[in-house]
Amino acid sequence: MSNQRNLIIAMLLTGLLLFGWDAGLRYFYPDMGKKPAAVASAAPTPAASTKPTREGGLGSVVDQAIEAKALNADLNAGGRVKVEAPGLSGSINLVGAVVDDLSINRHKQTIDKDSPPVRLFSPAGTPAEHFAQLGWVGQGVATPNGTTVWAAPAGAKLTPQTPVTLSWANTTGQTFTITFSIDNDYMITAKQAVQNAGPAPISVQPFGLIRRTEKTASVDSWNIHSGPFGAYDEAVNFGVNYKDVAEKGQVNPDGKTNWIGFTDIYWMSVLVPDAVPATGDYRSLGNQLFRADLIYQPQVVAPGQTALRSTRLFAGAKESLLLDKYEAQGVTRFSLAIDWGWFRWFEKPIFWLLRSLFKFVGNFGVAIILLTVIVRGIMFPVAQRQFSSMAAMKAIQPKMKALQERYKDDKAKLQEETLKLYKEEGVNPLAGCLPIFLQIPVFFALYKVLMVSIDMRHQPFALWIHDLSAPDPKHILNLFGLLPFDPPSFLAIGVLAVILGITMWLQFKLQPAAPDPAQQQVMGIMPWMMMFIMAPFASGLLVYWITSNLLTIAQQKYLYARHPDLKKNVDKERAIVEAAAHKKK
Repeated sequence: MSNQRNLIIAMLLTGLLLFGWDAGLRYFYPDMGKKPAAVASAAPTPAASTKPTREGGLGSVVDQAIEAKALNADLNAGGRVKVEAPGLSGSINLVGAVVDDLSINRHKQTIDKDSPPVRLFSPAGTPAEHFAQLGWVGQGVATPNGTTVWAAPAGAKLTPQTPVTLSWANTTGQTFTITFSIDNDYMITAKQAVQNAGPAPISVQPFGLIRRTEKTASVDSWNIHSGPFGAYDEAVNFGVNYKDVAEKGQVNPDGKTNWIGFTDIYWMSVLVPDAVPATGDYRSLGNQLFRADLIYQPQVVAPGQTALRSTRLFAGAKESLLLDKYEAQGVTRFSLAIDWGWFRWFEKPIFWLLRSLFKFVGNFGVAIILLTVIVRGIMFPVAQRQFSSMAAMKAIQPKMKALQERYKDDKAKLQEETLKLYKEEGVNPLAGCLPIFLQIPVFFALYKVLMVSIDMRHQPFALWIHDLSAPDPKHILNLFGLLPFDPPSFLAIGVLAVILGITMWLQFKLQPAAPDPAQQQVMGIMPWMMMFIMAPFASGLLVYWITSNLLTIAQQKYLYARHPDLKKNVDKERAIVEAAAHKKK
């Protein structure tokens, strides 16, 4: 198999993957580099529909203004228990005992130094509505509901050292309590208790729910899920999206619920039941509102007895090491809440190596470069074998042509004699294909690691690259920001994308020229087509690919030096093809 054919196959397959990723790139960073405009009117008009981004959050400036005003009113109205922990901060609303105000302290909304932390939960009725609630459904007994005002100890504050118990009693002798505790990260534990001081048994059914709007959802694509998800019968299910729930009204996953909730690319909120059977479902509430329910079996509480139930609420960032820790503590398959995809067993070692390199050098971009060098170094023997195979194939070309002439009318005999020749000369015609099949999963695995891992978010590299998880902000068409306009996303060609195109073009120049004019055109256009395709992707991915191209160029030059006859043949073939093309003109 010729080297130029291998390269065409590799680029076409890679191009197909890239074109398929993330809905044709149209949903990637649609508001990249745009600053919110001021709200012109005091009376907001209905918000225009905006496309989701990787970060998620409200895309409409009108919704953002309404959200800020609503938060100011709701959070300063009183009747709240403060939440102060290293990982989370916010408050619990005593009306309904609703956890509806949480921010993630370790992650900021933007790369600005004074940027506030990422807000995950917002109260009901706000544009960014997202909250969790624990409660009971009762038969023949009054249970607390969404309007119940719970009692809290004076000066209560939820911290890792100080749990908080909320209480409410009905008029028939039943007292309901919810004891909240929080760890140093993103896990809140809610212990629900019902004490029956009445004269007769009662039946109550504990439940938990998470309710949120789709307006703040991050982009959902075929290989990076955003939406309803959970673990059932110890298997994580990414197969349900908001559209499915909206169309059906209610979706009931099969199996025992290990945990259930909603995910964005970087954040998630899920309910984790204690070690008793529970069922879960997703519901559409209309107006882009959705709910994930966790429902336990009914409990009969005899007079003088207390029924207990414990549920954990994870509301925070999808940090891989933290999810691993919670899984080790008994949360089933929690490490797989990150949508690693098909090559999970290959991606996680790459992720571990990338984190280790980052810890060592302190710069994520440098860590990506070092990772690329290591991966290419591991694959170098394969490439060396490929070149040796190419050289051997070139050496036996005269014998091959002789066989083709001798057995041109007997294809079966030609195939037999060809295989015999390969065996005698020790040539493997498929050896040149092996690097192709190795590089594609490596590239895809690294793409997934960089796309789903929050570790690269807001990580600077050098010069103008202040966030490796975002596209290159310096665009050619506006002269790197000197002209006062932002080009459309499909023309937002950055410096890194141009360097990518140039390095790919140089790499192709070292390949044998394709004899077919159509193939020549494909090879000539491919670098610049890939430049446009890759421009909207994360800068970190472009840093990887540029480094890979440079290493490929160096590798090819080295191997050509080791196989001078092959280099002579390549130069000779290119000269012949170029002369033929010039003659046609």
